[in-house]
Amino acid sequence: MVRVKRLLFITSMFLWAVPFGAHAASLTFRYQHHLFSVPVDTGWQEPREVWTYQGRPVTVPAEFRVDGDRVPALPAGFERAEEISWNRGAVRAALERKIATVFDRPAGSVTIRGSGTGAITFEGVGMLGRRVDLDRAVTLTLSALAQDVMDITLPVIETQPQIIVEDALLAAQGIREVVSIGESDFSGSAKARRHNISVGLQKFNGTLVPQGAELSFNAILGPVNAATGYLKELVIMGDKTLPDYGGGLCQVGTTFYRGVWEYGFPILARRNHSFAVHYYSPQGTDATIYPPHTDIRFLNDSPGALLIQTHVDGDHAYFIYYGTRDQRQSEIIGPFTWGFAAPPPDRVEYTTEIPAGTTRKVGERVPGLKAMWWRLIRSNGTEDEEGVFSAYEARPRFDQIGVEATSPLLLNPSGSSVSSASAASAREPTLSPGGR
Repeated sequence: MVRVKRLLFITSMFLWAVPFGAHAASLTFRYQHHLFSVPVDTGWQEPREVWTYQGRPVTVPAEFRVDGDRVPALPAGFERAEEISWNRGAVRAALERKIATVFDRPAGSVTIRGSGTGAITFEGVGMLGRRVDLDRAVTLTLSALAQDVMDITLPVIETQPQIIVEDALLAAQGIREVVSIGESDFSGSAKARRHNISVGLQKFNGTLVPQGAELSFNAILGPVNAATGYLKELVIMGDKTLPDYGGGLCQVGTTFYRGVWEYGFPILARRNHSFAVHYYSPQGTDATIYPPHTDIRFLNDSPGALLIQTHVDGDHAYFIYYGTRDQRQSEIIGPFTWGFAAPPPDRVEYTTEIPAGTTRKVGERVPGLKAMWWRLIRSNGTEDEEGVFSAYEARPRFDQIGVEATSPLLLNPSGSSVSSASAASAREPTLSPGGR
């Protein structure tokens, strides 16, 4: 534990060196990968009278007031001062408005059934209920304000859903409660991307992971093409972002990963995207996939089997892991970010891959950065820490311009253009960490 504290202290000193009072005050509340920024409002403050006698606090004597307002001359030894204090009610209202209204959710209910064919079906959704413990959150907030602390762990109360398991074999394997939930937000996704996310999630619905088994994301996902139900959508291919079947499946992979990472399962394979993608904020919690090259794998070291239910609710994707919880308690801390880099100069490529005279955008300007998260796992009196590092490239605005095969622009005289052959080689997914 001492080593963990020292590690976090050094990292925080390096990354959060700006004093609390040196900028517009804003508090960060965190729970798992969820981060909420709440500005400190002057409406949280209120004036308060402080009375002392010979330096010690006292209750104001009634005779010192006239009509409860004007204060006459005070006897020797008495002093009256005014100080600013924090209003618990105002702080509570702000936390409820800024956090609880978007974070809280009721517990669900689900009936799980097996079949003679081995298929597993769900009636309902076993969503884990959660709500912000506002009383504790206010107390922590006031304590943080008093100590000029900017970062607060959000106190959350979880409620298990009602779960009915009608299959004796599943019950015998320990399917009895929600172990963990992975979730992500794909707001703003195009229609084809949403379609691919839905198709990809369905591949995992009803997957049973035996106790002690390793699960490969790609093994369950299977082939990704038109025949397996996917549409073409943007995919990271080397230094370009181009349409390909299954664009958006990294949303499924990230959701899958977050559930097992946040609970504390051993992660055997995970790679971040080559550049920061807003769908996977906060950075450092993403996981890219590109079958068969890039996979996500974890080990089920829980006391029983794990059963996966996938679900979409509006713009949110979920992996619900049913099983049996053990004594482990996992906490993730981050992101610690540094190494920010501005996007490189805009880039143009001349190519024969699109009609001559046409233009297509194959890359947006994206700044680069590095991100680190720490996962602390406490179990049976021991504590283990694990750093999860992600490096994201800075990317330029990248446009392709179509030319004829005989165009001298393909000779790349200035270095700002490349040939159609090199453009094709840059699309090989093994060249850099890309993803769908």
